[in-house]
Amino acid sequence: MLENTRQNGTLPPAPRAWRHTALLLTFVAGTVSCVPPTQDEVAMGNEYAQQVERELPIVRDPDVVRYINVLGDSIARVSDDRALTWRFNVVDQPEINAFAVPGGHIYVYRGLIEKTNMMSELAGVLGHEIAHVTQRHSMEQMAKAQRANIGLSGLCLFVPSACQGVAGTVLQVGAQAGFAKFSRDDEAESDRFGVTYVTRAGIDPRGIPSMFRILIAERERNPSSVDAFFASHPIEENRVANTEAEIGKLDPALLKTLTRDTRAYQSFKARLATLPRTPAKR
Repeated sequence: MLENTRQNGTLPPAPRAWRHTALLLTFVAGTVSCVPPTQDEVAMGNEYAQQVERELPIVRDPDVVRYINVLGDSIARVSDDRALTWRFNVVDQPEINAFAVPGGHIYVYRGLIEKTNMMSELAGVLGHEIAHVTQRHSMEQMAKAQRANIGLSGLCLFVPSACQGVAGTVLQVGAQAGFAKFSRDDEAESDRFGVTYVTRAGIDPRGIPSMFRILIAERERNPSSVDAFFASHPIEENRVANTEAEIGKLDPALLKTLTRDTRAYQSFKARLATLPRTPAKR
């Protein structure tokens, strides 16, 4: 689920979007129409992550970087047996968004973190994004795109904002928006595994439906603030019910032992709030 480069309702300059387009054209052209093995997934993901981090402002503050990686690693290490090297980043943009790059790169936008109330809500987002990687949803989407001969839609999968405006006109010639976001089955699977992963990590999974409620409420108050998230993470109210049903299968005694929030998380949020914001690109 790779998402947005919009700032305050404006799109990035066309040349930047074209560079993304050229990158993904080269990137996808080198893949085959079957799902690549893990080694290739990691190599492709690392290459694309480098490009993402050139284009998007990433928070480099050591305290913020340390916390997001400690929290993310606590979930990732109980989620996958492929020995991936996981990297967690905070994107310094106000949008409410998150996405994963194949191979273990997870990005969470500052705007999303600011909307959370407790650690388990951010942990739920991380668990969901980790599940997209462990279940190889992006790689399966790429394989489908190759089979349909619309490899450029890989860019829409990673950066949906590039599929809007002028860049979108180019990309959607010969490409279908159906490959621009995960299927409902993919999202439901990531929800289920997200519940499992955060529970294994000792974190209360009730943060997942709680975060859904925050996002749904934000959509009602300010739809444009969550456009990017909902473009690639379609959330219907039944996802709240479905995750709560999944959590309902857990032993209530176990739930009582799981962590919902910590002082360290509130300190992390407070630290992030003190950092100057990266100016919007014009």
